[in-house]
Amino acid sequence: MMEIERYFQSNYEESRKEFLGHLEKIRNIWPEAKLTSENVGNEKDNAIDMIYSEPLSSNEQVLFFTTGEHGIEGYAGAAVTHLFVDEYLKRIDPQTTGICLIHALNPWGMRNFRRVTENNIDLNRNYLYNPDSVPKDVNRNFAKAKDLFLPSGKVQHVKKEKTDLYTQLTKASFKEGYSGISEAKGMGQFEFERGVYFGGKRPEESAKFLKSVQKRLLSTYSRVIHMDWHTALGPSNEITMVMSDTDSRDEEELKSLYPLKNIQKFSPEKVKGDSTNHFHKIKKEEHPDTYLFSALFEFGTFGDDKEAELREFTTILLENQLYWYGAEREEDRQWVLDEFKKMFYPEDREWRESVLKEARLGFEAVLGREGIVK
Repeated sequence: MMEIERYFQSNYEESRKEFLGHLEKIRNIWPEAKLTSENVGNEKDNAIDMIYSEPLSSNEQVLFFTTGEHGIEGYAGAAVTHLFVDEYLKRIDPQTTGICLIHALNPWGMRNFRRVTENNIDLNRNYLYNPDSVPKDVNRNFAKAKDLFLPSGKVQHVKKEKTDLYTQLTKASFKEGYSGISEAKGMGQFEFERGVYFGGKRPEESAKFLKSVQKRLLSTYSRVIHMDWHTALGPSNEITMVMSDTDSRDEEELKSLYPLKNIQKFSPEKVKGDSTNHFHKIKKEEHPDTYLFSALFEFGTFGDDKEAELREFTTILLENQLYWYGAEREEDRQWVLDEFKKMFYPEDREWRESVLKEARLGFEAVLGREGIVK
């Protein structure tokens, strides 16, 4: 239990304090390491914190961690970063390897235990290299089912509303409406500002910040190794590595190189505004000679079957409705918040232990293969 309490914090302020405390340990290895804090958004004290240092001798490669892109998911990401600092930092050669660790790309979302930004934007659909790449009809199917997927009024009787949503989603699973929300989950939707999976109509401050860091690393190093930490997707209590089709290797080849049980690929054509796709696009267009490994790492919660997908959709929809309109009863409000937390940051001891265990597997598989750790 003590290990869990040490790594998993209960609020944004505690998590940030722990992250800032890593600077001293990092400076023991990279004496010139610097901490920078970029305030973003309209509220005070919501900051993207970054610890960065170039290597001591030559800029051969850099290890890059990003966390909290989806606000509430940043707590597990911060725990993983803390674990890395404790157990893996000393296995890196500072002479040739730089370090870049980011805490809370979406600090408002992390502080408020929401997945989106204060503008209701899914930040990982907001990194568009070319805005014209978004299909003109991207919102078409979503629009057809907007009565179901846009919030309308207070949550009144959550158990009944949950059952109704399950029923509607199940009936719609063979219809275009359901495919619309399924596509919006991956593609994002760029019209309905109060809807789920909204990718925004202009770049968020956080997206601008990350783009600048991506460009800086690609122009500074010969090799960039990027691990982006998330929660919810994939089998419960297991880690899943998610890579863009921009990487030409198929899933079986990737599994032979990176010995992980769960590896998935996704197409840039079906996912717009994703940060790893943006990273690969910059590399291809502006730094073709730089080697880039960039992948998302997900810690599964609900599972990966059809029932889990329906539960996920229902939870996302109810939380969004609650945010915009509230609930008639306090018990319903709390039920939705608890369910949302179970999806993205469970208090369950077994899950939190699995995050640490599975993160170690991820470190060994990727950082070992990529020559980051000895």
